[in-house]
Amino acid sequence: MFGFLEKELELLKESHLYRQLPGPLEVFTGPRANINGQEVLLFSSNNYLGMSHHPRVKAASKEAVERWGTGSGGSRLTTGNFVLHRQLEERIARFKGTEDAIVFSSGYLANLGVISALMGRGDLVLSDELNHASIIDGCRLSRATVKVFRHRDVTHLRDILLAERNSYRRCLIVTDGVFSMDGDIAPLPHLLQLAKEFQALLMVDDAHATGVLGKRGAGTVEHFGLEGKDIIQMGTLSKALGSEGGYVTGNAILVDYLRNRARSFIFSTALSPPVVAAAIAALDVLEEEPHLLDQLHANVCQLYRGLKEMGFEVLPTESAIIPLMVGEANRALALSAALAEKGVFVPAIRPPTVPEGTSRLRITVMATHKPEDIQRALEAFLWAGKNLRLI
Repeated sequence: MFGFLEKELELLKESHLYRQLPGPLEVFTGPRANINGQEVLLFSSNNYLGMSHHPRVKAASKEAVERWGTGSGGSRLTTGNFVLHRQLEERIARFKGTEDAIVFSSGYLANLGVISALMGRGDLVLSDELNHASIIDGCRLSRATVKVFRHRDVTHLRDILLAERNSYRRCLIVTDGVFSMDGDIAPLPHLLQLAKEFQALLMVDDAHATGVLGKRGAGTVEHFGLEGKDIIQMGTLSKALGSEGGYVTGNAILVDYLRNRARSFIFSTALSPPVVAAAIAALDVLEEEPHLLDQLHANVCQLYRGLKEMGFEVLPTESAIIPLMVGEANRALALSAALAEKGVFVPAIRPPTVPEGTSRLRITVMATHKPEDIQRALEAFLWAGKNLRLI
């Protein structure tokens, strides 16, 4: 019965696109982990500020377990609406400078929920070609007409708007804030200008920007000084904030509408109390310990500069993501394996996650990496790069 699936798997293996779960983490302390009995340095985690192991964040989570238990027991609209959930939403709105916020059980569900609730048949969605899979799936689920514009190309976007906008009821422009595989930033001021000109909604996915960009780490909107503008901001609690879940923040009417129409909110079990408490604590730490942001960007500069000087092809970055371009999938796998031999864990990224011929190592940096950790990683890259004749 499942022979056709076996054939598909064989094809994936032949093209070096077969995926397996990495060895499970046996010990995890933030920038370090133990995988299959080997201690490794992690340069692949989205835990950019090390919040998942911050003492205040862990203490808040433990306290919530003792007071509230381990699970919420229901959706937010039934028995799963804890006082903690509302405290988190108010905390996010204050941090982002918006009227209100709504928390989802994951960032993926947040994108599915907001796009499919706002857009439908007869509407137009304009999406950057490198947007995250959750945005793509949200567009599909909405049943709206979707037009893809070239990456960060506002001229192409404008051309599509001129040709198409008048044929549709509503229009949504949606983009990642920081693109997860390239590490670059959306041209948000230009997108906002086009949204105003063509009477379109503008939505930014700040999953990889919250806790990374902006003076306070509030994300892409703060980075560009666009606070107070009508921008739908989506984000996650699972990356720089070291917890789990997603959110949408913006106008109070928008948030109220999503509580009533976003199916991925209505029909999902609410986040567990210890997860919510951890996110609240992480937001407090982010505001009270700004040196974490400074340390993150200093670490990124140290690693990026070292790789560039070695002769690796690394894309420019203003985020915590450093894409090291390799090209073919088998070469990316070989580089990842060589680094693992030296105790540095950086998985290879291959199609369909990235376009054909652009396989890479997606290197991520944490504020909790020590200078000696980065130096050790650079030595491993130098050894691996020379052995594989990549530099």
